[in-house]
Amino acid sequence: MKRDSRLSSVLHALLHMAQQNEPMTSETLAACMCTNPVVVRRTMGLLRDAGLVTSARGPAGGWLISADLATVTLRDLHDALGEPAIFAIGNRNGTPECLVEQAVNAALDGAFAEAESMLLERFAKVTLAKLSADFNRRHAAHRARS
Repeated sequence: MKRDSRLSSVLHALLHMAQQNEPMTSETLAACMCTNPVVVRRTMGLLRDAGLVTSARGPAGGWLISADLATVTLRDLHDALGEPAIFAIGNRNGTPECLVEQAVNAALDGAFAEAESMLLERFAKVTLAKLSADFNRRHAAHRARS
């Protein structure tokens, strides 16, 4: 099963946007992310619907972050993307008649639910401001070494 990398892609785009004082076009963001501008527009549309970004048309148009970086969490972004599945693993059969498979499903379902809950709790503690600060530290250290 292919991994859903939309959250990672959105974070990449938003951190680039946070460094700019002007709108960024879908084409510019697509080049940063090595993807297609259509993918950027589709994804940014979900963030716009959630009130996290705005868009402007025209020659000076593009995408802007409209939310406060200090309040937007990874959980907010996960939710805005439609709450994609956290894990690519699951039960072989969702409604088995076999008692062995029922026992296996019960064990796995509990573990999956607990792990997902812990991960989403962690997502709720990480803000875009924290990620941006981490990027800025890394960028400064990289420049100092160069």
